Amino acid sequence: MSERERSTVGGEAVVSAPAHDVRAVLRIAPFRTLWIALGLSSLGDWLGLLALTALAGQLASGDYRAENFAVAGILLIRLLPAVVVGPLGGYIADRLDRRWTLVVGDVIRFVLFASIPVVGTLWWVFVATVLIEAVGLVWLPAKDAAVPNLVPRERLAVANQVSLVTTYGSALPAALLFTFLALINNSLSATLQIFASPVDLALYFNAATFLVGAVVVGRLREVSGRPTSRQAEEQPTVIRTVVEGWRFVAQSRVVRGLVIGVAGAFAVGGVVIGLGRTYVTDLGGGAAGYGVVFGAVFFGLAVGMAVGPRVLAGLSRRRMFGMALTAAGLALVAVALLPNLVLVAFWTVLLGLFAGVAWITGYTLLGLEVEDSIRGRTFAFVQTLTRIALAVVLAAAPAIAGALGTHHLELPGGASLTYNGAAITLLLGGVAATALGVVAYREMDDRPGVPLSRDVRAAFRGYDRGRFSDTGLFVAFEGGEGAGKSTQAHRLAQWIRERGAEVTVTREPGATEIGKDLRYLLLHSGRTPVSPRTEALLYAADKAEHVDAVIRPALDRDGVVITDRYVDSTLAYQGAGRKLSQHEILRLSRWATRGLRPHLTVLLDLPPEVGLLRKDGPRDRLESEPLEFHQRVREQFLELAALDPDHYLVVDATQPPEQIADRVRERVKPLLENLQARASRRRGGREEAGSDGATSQAASDDDGRQAGSSRTEESPGPENAGEAPGKEDGAGPHDRSARRTARAQTSTTREVRP
Repeated sequence: MSERERSTVGGEAVVSAPAHDVRAVLRIAPFRTLWIALGLSSLGDWLGLLALTALAGQLASGDYRAENFAVAGILLIRLLPAVVVGPLGGYIADRLDRRWTLVVGDVIRFVLFASIPVVGTLWWVFVATVLIEAVGLVWLPAKDAAVPNLVPRERLAVANQVSLVTTYGSALPAALLFTFLALINNSLSATLQIFASPVDLALYFNAATFLVGAVVVGRLREVSGRPTSRQAEEQPTVIRTVVEGWRFVAQSRVVRGLVIGVAGAFAVGGVVIGLGRTYVTDLGGGAAGYGVVFGAVFFGLAVGMAVGPRVLAGLSRRRMFGMALTAAGLALVAVALLPNLVLVAFWTVLLGLFAGVAWITGYTLLGLEVEDSIRGRTFAFVQTLTRIALAVVLAAAPAIAGALGTHHLELPGGASLTYNGAAITLLLGGVAATALGVVAYREMDDRPGVPLSRDVRAAFRGYDRGRFSDTGLFVAFEGGEGAGKSTQAHRLAQWIRERGAEVTVTREPGATEIGKDLRYLLLHSGRTPVSPRTEALLYAADKAEHVDAVIRPALDRDGVVITDRYVDSTLAYQGAGRKLSQHEILRLSRWATRGLRPHLTVLLDLPPEVGLLRKDGPRDRLESEPLEFHQRVREQFLELAALDPDHYLVVDATQPPEQIADRVRERVKPLLENLQARASRRRGGREEAGSDGATSQAASDDDGRQAGSSRTEESPGPENAGEAPGKEDGAGPHDRSARRTARAQTSTTREVRP
């Protein structure tokens, strides 16, 4: 770094680094100490979940229904208090010394977990679980409230991310540790009565993690003291969050489908976790096998969230969401039908992977689809709904399995088939999740009529179709020389203008001040001919400036943009015409345009020999190329249209101009009507959000900014533009809202002319 600043946090000097630097946050000694305590506590929570469910099933052994009901009771007791009375924990934590709250909380949990194998009865398992969860309701808010006092404000977001990753990331290590401890416990049980139960060692080890955590956090004096805010009193109840959240979510079919789908993705994983212990026992596995299946779910989730969207970067997010949810349901069906523990573990990893892809894709789409003014409440609603869905599934699945019981089916030839309630419940859950995924896919499909297999193959090959803007309407006219693109662009603009929409007519190259200079260099300069690679780079520079200065701002205002040439012209002229690599040209163009793709591309097809005869006056650099060059250009245009026929309107440009204009207007009309309907819903949403009061609005805006920050992606360089094209907005959402309002009042029309 060229400049260093020093600040003091927790009595220790810290050299500043980029705000997103995780290592810089962990170098803050007080936060690092709290992070270690959090890691131990989180490891203990997950290890406790595994041990308590396994022990409950063991203590109720001998009756299939009783085993499942015992597991269901543990899961319900663990989750229901947090859903029903969660805000009360924060209320209490805000009135106690934080350091002693954390220390005493860990000590109490140490005593409770250590007492469970000593008492060794099912009723005490239930009582201890209630007390452990009650302590956790106070411990977690105290920990969360302490973090802002330990790190600088600019590093708070990263500190919270580290805490979140630690909380959920410790599930997989806990599963591996539980499996390892169960295997050791089996060896010790033959000689030591203290380890008579298969999970006794895990419970003692779990208790020790809380005791060590208490010692660690006891040295952390920086978190002592009581807060002065009344934040806990202002937290909304769960019922209020759900009612208000659904009120906003129900306004959009797409958002409604996303919310239900995200909750469904959580529920799919919850079915396996809730029935894992019983199902593994049915297959002949013990505590170690239960740990393997539990860990397989979270391993798959982690891989799916980290890798899935990158591997299929070129696939529509809406299609990816429905596809992943459907695949997760089918994987759950496979888990239910395969009576082999090794195969079950394998398919459980795939189930978690697809559920992780669906979850992260759904969250991303929510950030893009929801208006900024209500985004905070929407995300709060989604988080609450997923917790409720998880609690219901974790508790209901074992209860349903217990009610179904064990079934024997006599087959011809003296054979018999035994199927237990856990497998039947898993099968029903898989069928329900598959149906939910199919419905979500059909409701949200943004490329109807285009086979999904074609898009998936293109995504695996690295072909990226780009991203459509969520605001405005973007139409590109493409074609060879003399096809009449400018004429049709202005005809369409006039027709749209008569229907009250803002229209920006533009072109490439030369729509900006920089673009005019580039256009002269590319087409009209009498200097030494430009090399093909230089020409491609200059066209990319023009596109980058064109998108940032003209196209994106107009789309952000919910306007209509009509451009004479765009990315396809570069693929045709520089790719096919100059015989450069199509893949490299596409990646370069996607990077320059930030992946922005027209909603519709109109290709005016004309034989090059006819088009060149229409040109009057001296020819520019490209028009002067031989006929073979222009034939390759035409073939490339037609090939691009054939690869994605639903995106293109191919029109015979030898027809009279009025007939061509009629074809174009017919195709654009439903797109324009959809744009105007979306804009009307956004205005209605903003008006309704504005009536909720200044206090509620300020809180939701603050939450919205935090949730919406995940939308901002660093625009990739040319070397990886084909892998993860960004979709960035040219201005903040509040600026866009203000510009839309001003534009609606003045109803002006922009036009970029040569």
